[in-house]
Amino acid sequence: MKYQYLTIFCMLALLSSCTISSKKVTDTKEYNVYLETTNATVKEQVLEDLTFWQEKFTQTPNQFPYLSKIASAYNKLFSITGEIEYLHESQNVYQNLNKKTNYSNSSYLRGLAANYISQHKFKEALVLLSKAEKNGDNLEGTQKMLFDVHLELGNYKQAKSYLDKFSNDADFDYLIRVAKWSDHRGDLNAAIKYLEQAKVKAEQSNIASSKQWIYTNLADFYGHSGNIQASYNHFLKALELSPDDAYAKRGIAWIVYSHEKNPDEALRILNTVSQTYHAPDYYLLKAEIAKFKGDLDLYQKELESYKLAVNNSLYGDMYNTYNVMVYTETFEKLNEALVLAETEVNNRPTPQSYGLLAWTYFKQGFKRKALKIMREHVANQTYEPQTLLHLAEVYKANNKLKEAKILKKDLLESIFELGPLTEKDVRNI
Repeated sequence: MKYQYLTIFCMLALLSSCTISSKKVTDTKEYNVYLETTNATVKEQVLEDLTFWQEKFTQTPNQFPYLSKIASAYNKLFSITGEIEYLHESQNVYQNLNKKTNYSNSSYLRGLAANYISQHKFKEALVLLSKAEKNGDNLEGTQKMLFDVHLELGNYKQAKSYLDKFSNDADFDYLIRVAKWSDHRGDLNAAIKYLEQAKVKAEQSNIASSKQWIYTNLADFYGHSGNIQASYNHFLKALELSPDDAYAKRGIAWIVYSHEKNPDEALRILNTVSQTYHAPDYYLLKAEIAKFKGDLDLYQKELESYKLAVNNSLYGDMYNTYNVMVYTETFEKLNEALVLAETEVNNRPTPQSYGLLAWTYFKQGFKRKALKIMREHVANQTYEPQTLLHLAEVYKANNKLKEAKILKKDLLESIFELGPLTEKDVRNI
């Protein structure tokens, strides 16, 4: 999942730049056709498939593969609509399926593990994948997911050991994972190189899901590297393949907002997406854009819509990071923010999670405690811009100006990724 957070209001100096940028890379005529499409047809097809497999299972309840088809249909509905209820329906079916097969089928274990990963239940996913590894069937598929989970959990040595087990430059799954590993190590150029190699494999195989994945991920990585034109082009390729791809439309909206400084157009794009795709973070992004353009009424409206949406208990810990950022930026519920940050460290002890914890203490006024956590768990251990921005702020508050200035150079190169609201913060480091 890709996090964008709320920051301070546009100051007068920044407001003067809140106009359309001359560095325009998007073309309304190119993406408008995709804004006119909805996911209704695709959703209807998946619902028909779901009904078909449910009826088949009712007729022959000993055919467990039908349950796998049902779970996959619910997963597909979640990806199409963003509605959390579908993800939980999939979880329930996978749990039932694994119970019926006595946790002996690694494919079903991996299916439930993937569902848990989507819910940020990484430790639970690790338990299932470890069981699948012992089962031994389709071991390489399990090892690939074990790499994914260990990387998410911050178990970097274990992640690398699994990556080495299935090393194969001709394999799409290996290439996308070695790209993720390169990005973790801060080598963005290598990450893009491996993703480009994976794109060749995906296009040769002509597997739609592989092409869709590689186009959107390459778009993200090119955006991180500052190649905005390539980022835009790949989001368009994703939409050509799947006109209903909400993530690709969101990516174009981000380019329009962050690069071209055209908040009205960005909001227009996002509003078309959110008519049929429902995920709380879209409200948060619209709130940020509203704040950038100085529309405080819209900002409050979208922020309240986010709070209402994320209040659904089915989200569990999925939006902990977003909530911590909202609470700390608005100085609202700081004690609750601390509890959530500690939960994230427990669930996912990565440098980013520790950075969130340190940031929460910093916002509460404990700048020395924040510095201690940052030095022990964050400094020189991550290249994530938002975390590095917080690290620089903590350095500055503790009069570690030399360390803060070192980070400032890299942060200035990450303004597109961080968003225009943070530019003034970065320049003031």
